[in-house]
Amino acid sequence: MKKFIYLLPLAILFASCTSQKNSEEFINKTSGRYLFNANEVLEIYFEDDVMHAKWRGNDDIKLLKVNDSAFYMQELNEKMLFVAKPEMHIELAEKVEHDGVKYYFQKMEEGAKTANEYFKAEEYQKAKEAYLKIQQKDSLNFLIEEYKINRLGYQFIRKDENDKALELFKINAALYPKSSNVYNSLGEAYFLKKDTVNAIANFKKSLEINSENKNSKKFLERLTQK
Repeated sequence: MKKFIYLLPLAILFASCTSQKNSEEFINKTSGRYLFNANEVLEIYFEDDVMHAKWRGNDDIKLLKVNDSAFYMQELNEKMLFVAKPEMHIELAEKVEHDGVKYYFQKMEEGAKTANEYFKAEEYQKAKEAYLKIQQKDSLNFLIEEYKINRLGYQFIRKDENDKALELFKINAALYPKSSNVYNSLGEAYFLKKDTVNAIANFKKSLEINSENKNSKKFLERLTQK
């Protein structure tokens, strides 16, 4: 807390000595959305040539200009460096608290979305592709943990949003094709959609992977009994 108290007046001192206005060229290069993490966005925009940001529900964060390419963001307690090469991105200025880790936020292409944004927009194929890209880059990323995705799917079911649950379970199956549990969940979603053929197919797939999956056994017996 003390570090924050000391750093803020220092940043304000820098800002007071620097014009907060930015050039048109800089504005054009830096305006846009940056990947803060694999599924979260930091958006940079300008009002009266002064830099602002949208982040985590706050749509009007004013950044303090330190120099022509460096800005202080109080909400992060970080100095952000805007770097144009090899591609436009944001780097956090190094400091002891980072423990040697370098933070790099890539600028997103126009119209690009995060995996979660694609899913919310019901662009499910693109959402699946985006989640698979996250897995390819970092297979241990908390955003793609199997049990978390599965749990979210059942939350949709409890809210009677079975279509969303089905699509999310499909994504989980694409991420974890060797998991008995994901096919069991997918089978349940098809069952709720009254799609018996696909429900049976997925319960069978679940049992092929783990013949002891009791829930899949129970549903399969129920659906195939004469």
